[in-house]
Formats: sequence, structure tokens, C-alpha cells
Amino acid sequence: MAEHLSQSELDYPFKLLEYLNGFRISKVIFAACELGVFELLMKSPGALSAQHVAQALDANADGMERLLDALVGIEILEVETADGTALYSSTDVANMYLARGGVKSLHDMVIYQSQTIYPLWNNMTDAVREGKNQNHKTFGIPPEEVFEAIYRSEEETLKFMGLMNSSWILDGQDVVTAFNLSGFQKIMDLGGCTGALARELAKAYPSSSVTVFDFLEIVEIARKHFLQENDTFTFESGDFFLGEVPPADLYVLARIVHDWSEEKCLRLLKKLYHACKPGGGVLLVEAMLLENRRGPIMTQLFSLNMLVQMEGRERPPSQYTMILNQSGFTNVQVCRTGKSYDAILAVK
Repeated sequence: MAEHLSQSELDYPFKLLEYLNGFRISKVIFAACELGVFELLMKSPGALSAQHVAQALDANADGMERLLDALVGIEILEVETADGTALYSSTDVANMYLARGGVKSLHDMVIYQSQTIYPLWNNMTDAVREGKNQNHKTFGIPPEEVFEAIYRSEEETLKFMGLMNSSWILDGQDVVTAFNLSGFQKIMDLGGCTGALARELAKAYPSSSVTVFDFLEIVEIARKHFLQENDTFTFESGDFFLGEVPPADLYVLARIVHDWSEEKCLRLLKKLYHACKPGGGVLLVEAMLLENRRGPIMTQLFSLNMLVQMEGRERPPSQYTMILNQSGFTNVQVCRTGKSYDAILAVK
């Protein structure tokens, strides 16, 4: 690697320092979301001083000014000076993606990253040493109860559901249209959580019936907090790992397979193979590694997150194909969307 660097880069490692300080930038955004900075500025008719923002959000004026200046530094907020006072205003990016209630708000994703993922990553060194998730050290939950860690309280469940909902705001349309799924009349989104991906499926394939299949408590929360007036998909409750799966032409597993060991994934996929008729199949939605596992970097980071939080991993296309083949599926197609998540379609 060194031969590709200029002498100036070797003398002062700008890129390395940027990486070393990356967590600080994340926490600046996390703190602003948790404090409500973006909502306040989005709703304000004009730019606000740090003193005004601090007072409105019950925060320290000096601390708030430093936070706002950092947000200007990373180009998420804008600042102007009037009569010697710095006045801060939001940007289109902040309004759309970071403010709660924004058109494509990722606010819930940010909160989950800050309050759940970030604490887990504090134990990354131990996760690498031990080869197991760190819920026991972070939240006092044994590694074998990893799934229960996600749903350990209603508050944590809502945070997780908000994370899943945010993911499909950005990638949902791309993954459901990666293949033409119009030939599947009955589509079942297993572990579909809030119904965000099912919503995209129903929009893309209006002649198909779309159902979200998840735990009863998840279905009840989804209906209460996430269901929209014009939604055309339905909910059904059950446990697709331990119980029977309802009949369908296409089973969707979005961000499910990467959570679990290969053995557990094989058991589930074999169950789905036997449940669907010839011509039916499964659609896996996952972030795929390159075949040599040397990228993309975001997927590599996702795979490390599976190490520290769950018991699974991210995989390259050949490994997904192998698991699907071992489950009985022979016709496997892979599509990279160019976004965070990709699609793998397997037909019986």
C-alpha cells in the first residue's frame, strides 16, 4: 500500500486521521438527533442563535454552539452572521433525512445506531477475540439469547422497528424491483416488521396480494404505530422458525438470513422450499460482499456488526447460492442494486 502514497501523505496521514475521528462525527449527528436540533430548525420560520436553540432544547448554550458549529463543519447545517450573532439554519439534507417527520426521515435509524449499536461496538475487541456477540457485556443479556436482546423491552422493540422502517425508505423500491416479481400472485414478507418493504411490494405489484408475517406482538405494534391509511398489504402473526409458514408463491426474507448461522438458515430455507409449489420461490434481501470479501467497505462493517450483535454474517453471492442450492432451490439469480442492499431470487 505504501508505494501508492505520496511523500506528503506519508509525512502526514490525513486519511488515517479522518478514519480515527470518524466516531466523533457519528456522535455529533447522534447527539443532534437525540436533542431534537433538526426538528427545531426545520420548524423554525428563520435562522436561530445557539442561545435560542439551547434554551428551546434545555441544553447548555456553550455546548450547543460547539455542536452546531460542528454540524456546519460537516455541511449538515448552515450559518450566517447578523449583528455579530451567529444564526443557524437547516439544510435540505437535514430536513429530509435527519429531522423526525422528514420526507425520508432516517431519525429512527440514527437513534438505534446511537443507543444500541454504538454501545455494542465499544466491545468490538472482545467480539473479535471471543467470536461471539457482546450483548452480555453491553446489556447483560447472554449471547445465546441474542434474539431476545432486540425485543427486551417495548421501548427497544420500537427502536428496532424504527430502524427497519428507515432502511426501506432508502432501499425498498430498488430491492423489490431488482427482479420482475409480477408472476408471483401471493407474496409473503417473513419477519416484515413494520410493513415498510411490504408497502413497496404492494406499490410495485398491485395485482399481487402481499402479507407481512411476524410475531403477534410485532404485528400489534406495527398496526398501531406504522400502518398507513392507504396501505393495501395485510398482517398475519406466527413464528416462521418454530411454526408452520402459510402458503405463498414467493417468500421474502429481508435482512433475515444474515442474522443467523448457516445451519439455522438452511433449516429455514428448506422449510420454505417444501412450503412453496414448483415455480414458487424466495427473495433474499441482503448486503452482499464481493466474492473475495474485500468489499464493499459498508458491507464489511455490516458483517462486523453481525459479529458484535447477532450470530450471523454478511456473505458473497456464491455463499448465498450454495445455501439456496443445498435447500433445494436450483434457479438462483443475483442482482446488485448499487445501494446498501442487494437481491437474490431463487425459484423452485
